[in-house]
Amino acid sequence: MNLQEVSKRSSSILQEIRTGNRHMSRITPDQMVANDDWSNLESIRSRPEIDMGRMHAYRMGRLKQEMARHDVSLCVLLSPISLRYALNYRNYAAFMSHIPSTYLFLPADGPYMLYNAFDPTIPASGKRTGHPVSYFYGGEDLGYFADEIAKDIIRYLSEIGSDNRKVAVEYVNPSVTLALDRRGIEVIDGVLISERARLIKSEDEISCIRWSMAVAEHGAARVREAVRPGVSEVQLWALLNYANLANNGDWHDGRMLASGSRINPWLQEASERKLEAGDLVGFDTDMIGPMGYFADLSRTMFCGPGKSSPRQRQLYRLALAEIRHNLELIRPGNLLSTIQQQAYPVPEEFHRNAYPCIVHGIGMCDEYPNIPPGFRCPVHYDEPLQPGMVLCVESYMGAEGERDGVKLEQQVLVTDAGHELISTFPFDEELM
Repeated sequence: MNLQEVSKRSSSILQEIRTGNRHMSRITPDQMVANDDWSNLESIRSRPEIDMGRMHAYRMGRLKQEMARHDVSLCVLLSPISLRYALNYRNYAAFMSHIPSTYLFLPADGPYMLYNAFDPTIPASGKRTGHPVSYFYGGEDLGYFADEIAKDIIRYLSEIGSDNRKVAVEYVNPSVTLALDRRGIEVIDGVLISERARLIKSEDEISCIRWSMAVAEHGAARVREAVRPGVSEVQLWALLNYANLANNGDWHDGRMLASGSRINPWLQEASERKLEAGDLVGFDTDMIGPMGYFADLSRTMFCGPGKSSPRQRQLYRLALAEIRHNLELIRPGNLLSTIQQQAYPVPEEFHRNAYPCIVHGIGMCDEYPNIPPGFRCPVHYDEPLQPGMVLCVESYMGAEGERDGVKLEQQVLVTDAGHELISTFPFDEELM
């Protein structure tokens, strides 16, 4: 999306908000849902063309490439994000993030095998009944079941004819690693494969991300319409959540919306607090949207009636300056360490409450890399940016002991020429 297209999209969203404010000024968030004639984004905007088969082949190819780089015969995937990436397996993802049950044997060469699959569309030839990997299912017998899983892995390697005894295992109990070690299997961290595979996005994945962001901005426009005294933070957050679900999205990693005295420090989730005139209202979508791709957009708005204070406008300008400065550092070949060193010089009064990172990766969730502000700690790893990476540029400006703070964030694609904005939601005119 070039600058002209970004400006056009931003103007379109702004016009949508203004129109909504004129026609829906007395409508509450509850009424917006009850009288829903707006949530389906495809009724007003065409979804991009996405070749799902090509995208899945690309993702599988990325996983196999990383397996070859680490010379492993098998990768055992457990994270619901990894299962979605590898097989588009979507079932019970939030549940499995804390009570894992389904796991995948992905060989370097040969057919995959999914264990304990809930999804009946997975072909019978590709699934089997497995063993418990959580206390919920296995209780005090997890050691016994780990031993059975280790036996299954050895049998599976024999089935596919592999004599390579190096296996990658992702996010699993130490008992499984110990059981494999006792049988002479070398184990490495599966995240070295699953996380690295997701680093470079295909054109189809980028289209998915654009659509997910469009859905997030569609919900954000409703939030902007509903900001007024007397509306609660959770009511506003519900509009974002509703827009996501109504467009077949999944969930939000947090409920990051805060107002008034709760906006500083940041990272306070939505509460039942009701907005008051003169409040700043900030949100961060953290949204796993349609087709499993993440939309990460942050904005801060002024709740009228009335005028924003000079300090509120100063905070907003500082946050916007940090975003714009650091965006200029997003270009291929620039090292992560260089970005940290050349980042916007945040005034010392904002160091204590600053956001944990200035840049982070994005894809199907928050992903590698993560660049903390230089006044906190050095970046823990280093490499150059590459075209096809999708990143978020973050800012939070709120001084310790003060009431107000401003959170802003832009999502961008690294291109051959530099970067391209994916998020187009307008900034708040009252605070500009």
